[in-house]
Amino acid sequence: MDDSATPSENASPPDPHSRGPASLVDVARVSDHVAVITLNRPQVLNALSIDLAIALDDTLRRVGDDNSVRVMVLTGAGRAFCSGLDLKDYGVVPNIDGLQVGQIAQRSMRVYSRLVTTLRGLRQPVIAAINGPAYGGGMCLAMACDLRFASSSATFNATGIVNGLTSTEMAAAWLLPRQIGSTHANDLLLTGRVVEADEAHRIGLVSRLADPVLDEALAAAGRMAEFSPYGLAMTKDVLWANLEIGSLAAAVELEDRNQLMLGFTDNLPEAIRAFGQNRSPVYTDEPRRDLFTPPA
Repeated sequence: MDDSATPSENASPPDPHSRGPASLVDVARVSDHVAVITLNRPQVLNALSIDLAIALDDTLRRVGDDNSVRVMVLTGAGRAFCSGLDLKDYGVVPNIDGLQVGQIAQRSMRVYSRLVTTLRGLRQPVIAAINGPAYGGGMCLAMACDLRFASSSATFNATGIVNGLTSTEMAAAWLLPRQIGSTHANDLLLTGRVVEADEAHRIGLVSRLADPVLDEALAAAGRMAEFSPYGLAMTKDVLWANLEIGSLAAAVELEDRNQLMLGFTDNLPEAIRAFGQNRSPVYTDEPRRDLFTPPA
């Protein structure tokens, strides 16, 4: 992918079958291996309703099942990434016949929280292109992505505490301390203050600031898509798994085994060949046959 390309320059027309229910979520393939997923409720700053959460979860899983997709970019339509729960029209969770109030409430919460585990379970890395406010569940969505890039207009806020609830939703109390440390995480989650883009970058909530942020995300996704898809998936798995591993020894054992698994592919020999021929490597993840061929 040309790093200088923008969606308007090289994106193919969206497949009509690649749109979420009621067009709440749009999908565009901007190259052979990169897909952009866009929350499409700009009139309410992409606020999370039950319908949008379900459509997003379904879309992430469907795009994730496409073996040709190596990297995803998640962003919002209009001037916001996601403003959190839609307080005016949050919708009704489906399939609740015969359930009591407590059961319905629990099922509704799971519609939102499972987005975090869905993003974690995708084999493809997901870049959040945070183009504006990311509040409440929107901030949690961004935290659940593997990379977070923000525009200068991006702002972050843990709105639960402001609205008389708790800021600890959608794995926020697990993710945020691991990403920015407990001192900064406590400050955000307990005070409900708004964090501007510059501060978000300084404390490590986002790794890059760029305008337009989607261009930066697409450029990074294009470069990542040139890597081994097996290597990308395994790196993502280990990065997440090692957040939960209880010891250095266990982390090293996991990393050793994953590196050996990639070492049994032809990728490293291809990298060496490409370096010697002054070209870019083309990774196929095919088995490395010279390990099993006796020398002549």
